Amino acid sequence: MKLLVGPLQDVAALCAAHRPSHLVTWLSPLDTPPELAADFAPQRRLLLSSHDVAMVIEGYQAPAAEDVARLLAFAGEWDGARPLLAHCWAGVSRSTAAAFVIACARSARPERDIARALRAASPSATPNSLIVAHADALLRREGRMIAAVAEIGRGAEVSLGASFELLLD
Repeated sequence: MKLLVGPLQDVAALCAAHRPSHLVTWLSPLDTPPELAADFAPQRRLLLSSHDVAMVIEGYQAPAAEDVARLLAFAGEWDGARPLLAHCWAGVSRSTAAAFVIACARSARPERDIARALRAASPSATPNSLIVAHADALLRREGRMIAAVAEIGRGAEVSLGASFELLLD
């Protein structure tokens, strides 16, 4: 099984090159999803909307536990025959958190190993810690997901992340 992760600007090229079966779009509330999202059947696309903040801040829509629950349910329906593409605006925080969450939910590998694979695949990956914390609670990981992401630390500073692949068992 393969997860694809990238910024909004790479979505069309990633879709053309890899033909993903499922699309996760996680953008800010006023952002517009890519036009090709309509090419995915409704049950094969998920639009999540929040600002890229790691805590509740007045005037911002923080990622909610309900968003992560929807992500987990959506990923649970993915058969893995073709890749799943997760993207956000920059391909650095919300999308890398979504990929990490999906990988933790779908893989038997320890969270620490998944986080290290994420870092190896993307030097700029900085998974949104609030998304990870919600997933840690929902998946009953007792802080292991949070600790794994903390261990790899903040990724390299970039304005846009490079697209990458994350392979699951």
